[in-house]
Amino acid sequence: MKSARQVAILEIIASGGVETQEELADELRKRGFQVTQATVSRDIKELRLIKSTSSDGSYRYITADKTKSGLNERLIRVFSETVVSMRSAYNQIIIKTLSGSANIAAETIDSLQWPEILGTIAGDNTILMIVRSVEEVKPVMERLNALMR
Repeated sequence: MKSARQVAILEIIASGGVETQEELADELRKRGFQVTQATVSRDIKELRLIKSTSSDGSYRYITADKTKSGLNERLIRVFSETVVSMRSAYNQIIIKTLSGSANIAAETIDSLQWPEILGTIAGDNTILMIVRSVEEVKPVMERLNALMR
């Protein structure tokens, strides 16, 4: 019953337009689920739903992974607009960015969570990226270049 209800909740929020727990509970009742506000609240917590501002300024429930995806897309856009050049030496990649942009570009790289990348260090306009091996540097650079297209 719980899993069916939670699947229904995900379907309801995917169709858009649910702003409050009460609205969500009403939609669930329309689908035949007997729910209380406390049950809906627990489901929201377990499903990791959050409220996000929609394009019309109202709030809607969405899944946390959608916000991460949206954040990644924004970070990638900023990354592509701020990176000036990339060069490598051994298992290190040096990325030059516009002044003041290295931190956000490094955050983008870190958020990708590519296993080949061990870490980044950012200054004002330069990022030092350490790659796991020399052999993986070229493929990592190719993937980063693909992000900037």
